[in-house]
Amino acid sequence: MDEEGYVYLDVRSEPEFAAGHPAGAHNVPLLHAGPGGMTPNPDFLAVVQGAYPRDTKLVLGCRSGQRSMRAAEMMIAAGYTQIVEQRAGFDGPRDPFGAVLEPGWGLAGLPVEQTTPGGSYAEIRRRAGK
Repeated sequence: MDEEGYVYLDVRSEPEFAAGHPAGAHNVPLLHAGPGGMTPNPDFLAVVQGAYPRDTKLVLGCRSGQRSMRAAEMMIAAGYTQIVEQRAGFDGPRDPFGAVLEPGWGLAGLPVEQTTPGGSYAEIRRRAGK
């Protein structure tokens, strides 16, 4: 992702990721979007562990910061040591009326793309052997 060797790990669902994500991001969803709403991804930690060594420098992001915080807690508990949680997420947290409280990646004008070679969940699952 940058000169310091960080990988942006987007933990949003596959449809959210496909609609636009930080340039160069990889996608491992913490939750899957389905007809009944969001459900936990039972393979989240196994895919992360299979694709990224525990000393990989990772920036975790989601839509507003809640999923990435949960993912960071899980990964730190699993022994990951180089985790940065992108607090405002992609869209930024909002108040009960929908007003943005803090701009996220997309609203801050940072580079965004629809596809990242090698960054889709299917490609990362394959690389992780899942």
